[in-house]
Amino acid sequence: MGGVSNATPSSLPAADRPEATARLREALLAASFTADGLLDLLGAPAYAALARSETVPALRATRGDSPLELLVRLFLLQQPVPHARVTDVLPVDACVDGGWLAHVGTADVAATVDVRPYGGPDGEDWFIVSDLGCAVGGAGGISSRDEGVVLGVGGASTTLAGITVRTPVEAALDLGTGSGIQALHAARHATRVTATDLNPRALHITALTLALSGAPAADLREGSLYGPVRDDETFDLIVSNPPFVISPGARLTYRDGGMGGDDLCRSLVQGAGERLREGGFAQFLANWQHVEGEDWQDRLRSWVPRGCDAWIVQREVQDVTQYAELWLRDAGDHRDDPAEYRARYDAWLDEFEARKVRAVGFGWITLRRTGSPEPVITVEEWPHPVEQPLGETIRAHFDRLDHLRAHDDAALLAGHFRLVAEVVQEQVGLPGAEDPEHVVLRQHRGMRRATKVDTVGAGFAGVCDGSLSAGRILDAIAQLVGEDPVLLRDRTPAQIRLLVEQGFLEPV
Repeated sequence: MGGVSNATPSSLPAADRPEATARLREALLAASFTADGLLDLLGAPAYAALARSETVPALRATRGDSPLELLVRLFLLQQPVPHARVTDVLPVDACVDGGWLAHVGTADVAATVDVRPYGGPDGEDWFIVSDLGCAVGGAGGISSRDEGVVLGVGGASTTLAGITVRTPVEAALDLGTGSGIQALHAARHATRVTATDLNPRALHITALTLALSGAPAADLREGSLYGPVRDDETFDLIVSNPPFVISPGARLTYRDGGMGGDDLCRSLVQGAGERLREGGFAQFLANWQHVEGEDWQDRLRSWVPRGCDAWIVQREVQDVTQYAELWLRDAGDHRDDPAEYRARYDAWLDEFEARKVRAVGFGWITLRRTGSPEPVITVEEWPHPVEQPLGETIRAHFDRLDHLRAHDDAALLAGHFRLVAEVVQEQVGLPGAEDPEHVVLRQHRGMRRATKVDTVGAGFAGVCDGSLSAGRILDAIAQLVGEDPVLLRDRTPAQIRLLVEQGFLEPV
């Protein structure tokens, strides 16, 4: 427990040289080595290619001698740069002394780490530090390298950052911090940030990410899962993009859980309950097994700790062959000896067969600590496009759960509701038909849901502007359609609850 050791891991910049780090940050900003600056220099195609680990377009776009081109080649493309040409751009001696640069031969310097510009949610200019060759596009096949390698920003990292609830809190915990991107985001709205990782190299790189981004330091602790957390510590926010890959042998620390099946993700979720403060959120990315003879939704419900509401969204499902191939390629195993590749592929399928696993799901798990004796657990599949960031959408979801839990049907009908912005109605039916076969409400923001409603539900939602109570609206609809208002009041609250829960209506 505690901070990072004073010893500097091999080939990494020093974390205790704030002057050198500050001077480097100033030089990077002065040269527009920022997310916006990169996009302007490279253009959208080359910028997007970097995210796919394709560097040729960026190399072609940085053949000049401008300060920004030199920095891109140096820190993102890992090209040695002549010492004489970079002295006007960077404080070279300070960067060499601080370990950010190293001499190559007699005339060149090279970066010791990847540094990737990253734009914060409010336009902040941040920098994500990672091991060489790992700043963009994931590992790109690193099976022959140190298994403790620290990756930079990938799709999973930005997904978790986007879904995290961003309200001011006192204490936040980032489990398995990696390069520190979640800790960096949390530092914007948490008074105190604790970041843990099993890999001491990751903790050192997180310290560099925070310092180079101009963010407050975090309390960095070495250990697995909740091991570094004291028994009496609780948090308002817990986030984790854990090593969730379900694999035999757990060869790669940066991605493989090291426990049987999906036990690591289960342990992470179950352990959050007692470490969350009342009203606090825990948010994770995870993989889970689809086991023969078992409902995957029931499996995930069993993970939710007592005293917590939960919203679990399955974003993708892969059969076991697709899953094995994805992660074998991630590690570069497809480029190894064919016989070795087949053996490793067999080992993955043997593992899944032994556990009766037919597929693997991927998605988001959000917990919210509640004092209610009747927590609400929602498990759903939603593979469709969403609008990031989703943090505010997720926070509002749990607020609506509180409202629904506190209002029985009578109270619900006495309440006032408003149709949220950018919801449209679609009618499906045969041309010329008097009535549509289906009426669908569709969101154009947030989760971008679509839900089928009957004509009463569509009419109700259409006139909800907060001015009339739900009961009065239903009475008016009953008069229009010639239905008994008492019967309509009896059968409609369930539909209203669904529209509120899914975010089509909001309580006023």
